[in-house]
Amino acid sequence: MQQQRTMSLYQEFIDRGMLAQVTDPEKVKDLLDNQNITFYIGFDPTADSLHIGHFIQMKVMAHMQMAGHRPIAIFGGGTAMVGDPSGKNDMRKMLTKEEIAHNIDNFKVQMGKFIDTSDGKAIFVNNGDWLLDLNYIDFLREVGPHFTVNRMLAAECYKSRMEKGLTFLEFNYMIMQSYDFFRLNQDYGCILETGGDDQWSNIIGGVELVRRKTGKEVYGLTFNLLLTSEGKKMGKTEKGALWLDPVKTPPYDFFQYWRNIDDADVIKCMKMLTFMPLSEIAEYEKLEGAELNRAKERLAWEVTNIIHGKEEADKALETAKTVFAAGGVSADMPTTTLTDEDFTDGKILVSDMLVKSKLAPSKGEAKRIITGGGVLVGDVKAEGFNASVSVEEFGEEGVIVKKGKKTFHRFIKG
Repeated sequence: MQQQRTMSLYQEFIDRGMLAQVTDPEKVKDLLDNQNITFYIGFDPTADSLHIGHFIQMKVMAHMQMAGHRPIAIFGGGTAMVGDPSGKNDMRKMLTKEEIAHNIDNFKVQMGKFIDTSDGKAIFVNNGDWLLDLNYIDFLREVGPHFTVNRMLAAECYKSRMEKGLTFLEFNYMIMQSYDFFRLNQDYGCILETGGDDQWSNIIGGVELVRRKTGKEVYGLTFNLLLTSEGKKMGKTEKGALWLDPVKTPPYDFFQYWRNIDDADVIKCMKMLTFMPLSEIAEYEKLEGAELNRAKERLAWEVTNIIHGKEEADKALETAKTVFAAGGVSADMPTTTLTDEDFTDGKILVSDMLVKSKLAPSKGEAKRIITGGGVLVGDVKAEGFNASVSVEEFGEEGVIVKKGKKTFHRFIKG
């Protein structure tokens, strides 16, 4: 039965600043607002965890499922064997079938927290089920005539790689992703492919392939990537990507990322990453200066709650208040345990502490931060390359190192 909608889902995507490009705006608006359809989003398992960039697409799936549509999440067990060149300067690392299968298992667990798969309300599929067993010559004869090399090379995902070198392996990616849409249309009646805006060329390929092979009209829709006000991809930290796996990115670190974003980005992130009503976000939009910290705190709590649950979100909020507002020590703040092997003559270099805790990616970068005056040990600024901390200074509660204005880290002696 079609779910009653009180507002336009299509317009909500626009109002939240999420909608990027669409193949047929009027038709897609009608599909989203007045019908129940099957749509799909693809996820290539190139790592053992989803990250915050994937979460935008997962949130889209959740929004659309709540409106009565049926999502298909397609995991790229086949396409990950090739690697998507979109947005990449170099060829992706080649993964084994075993690594890909492990990553897909992890993705399913993580995505299952957000998407209801009961009673066929959503479908998880693996494109390796059909791509890996294809006969190459048969596949070329079936799909190849519908693509021209000139058209493919004009696509942004390929054009940006032409100077550095595009491998023939990667050149096949668009055809494979397009074939996914054809298969999902045949097998499940899927009529809409969605994805990040960097997937526009691949999505157009799929729309055209389905139309040419079947005569059916299908549609494509892309959503804006999560970018800072300066146009840089959000979700990159000194420790790497902002992962949804709590082991790879602890909930407190996850919370702190959003608590510390630039003022110019907080409202956009509220709209794109949370389910907060737009009317409530509009009230936060009125805040200025130091008052914006309330908006950042709310954003950080909301996103952490969605990803890690209320208990972890509450704990992260309380820890942040303890550490930042009261200047105290919390057992839940990021902590690194040092052993006897980390000390030389009863001392450890502050630069070594930064590297060990991943507050700095290298010894050279650690020294640069220290000499720039950006590190406090307790309340004392670390001075010079050879700044160190003696083992006696750790005591029972350890030593708090502050990097910059917002990053606190506790070191204890094990």
